[in-house]
Amino acid sequence: MANATTVQEFLLLGLTSTQELQPFFFVLFFMIYLINLVGNGAILLIVILEPKLHSPMYFFLGNLSCLDICYSSVTLPKVLMNLVSSRKAISFLGCIAQLHFFHFLGSTETILLAIMAFDRFVAICYPLRYMLIMNQQVCLLLVGTVWLISFFYALMHSVMTARHNFCHSQKVNHFFCDVKPLLELACNNTLPHQWLLAIMAGIVSMGAFLLTLLSYFYIIGFLLFKHRSCSVLQKALSTCASHFMVVCLFYGPVGFTYSRPASASSMVQDRIVAIIYSAVTPVLNPLIYTLRNKEVMLALRKISRKKFLLKLHQQHH
Repeated sequence: MANATTVQEFLLLGLTSTQELQPFFFVLFFMIYLINLVGNGAILLIVILEPKLHSPMYFFLGNLSCLDICYSSVTLPKVLMNLVSSRKAISFLGCIAQLHFFHFLGSTETILLAIMAFDRFVAICYPLRYMLIMNQQVCLLLVGTVWLISFFYALMHSVMTARHNFCHSQKVNHFFCDVKPLLELACNNTLPHQWLLAIMAGIVSMGAFLLTLLSYFYIIGFLLFKHRSCSVLQKALSTCASHFMVVCLFYGPVGFTYSRPASASSMVQDRIVAIIYSAVTPVLNPLIYTLRNKEVMLALRKISRKKFLLKLHQQHH
């Protein structure tokens, strides 16, 4: 079926239609985006610059920080532009591109979190064989495979969405282009696409979530039966706690949004939930990891001290 759409652009309805609230939302989301860039950028820099952090765990953490910067950059700059603009338009191709990269980066993060749980499972349950199992080639292969699978998963949705005939309206009931609000505007049969979205998103998000839970259950079981020590269990769980917090914050809203078929009444809920996983969670990731991780905090202090001493040296000369 050829692309029969005559729509050249869409109008994003945004976060609110109340003019008085728009400056408040602009400041709020500008701060969120700035914290995201600085926080995740700092983690990425620390992981690259500190040799002690050149291990599989921090390689995945660096990937997560890079993903969070890109993930928020797909939606937030356009949200900020629309909050100060009277015409909140996005071109048809721009809309499909935004949808593609949103799903591409989102599903990459979903699977990457499961790989990070598997990494903790290997580190705790097989400490002597950890560097052998999670060697550099394996880590690169895992990450490369995740990016590739996610790209084609997103391509499936973006191509299918682009092929719909849009005739109901140009107004997208969301603050960015996503599959569900665009399907609301299509005038041909969207039910197969809606079910495909729900099934595929369910497989990716819930599959990754179950693998994550399985890793943690195995870790707890292994420590309880092997060591029978509360202190060992507590220490191991504290290293996994930060990752588990990120997992809950990300999988919960994603599962809630995409496992249900689209409806006009669910769009308001989806918009609120989308703010959590597209803007709030990427900001919380660096805070959760740095505040709970002694190695990252030590590396941050070390790099800050080096920069401070270099500044003092330059001032004296």
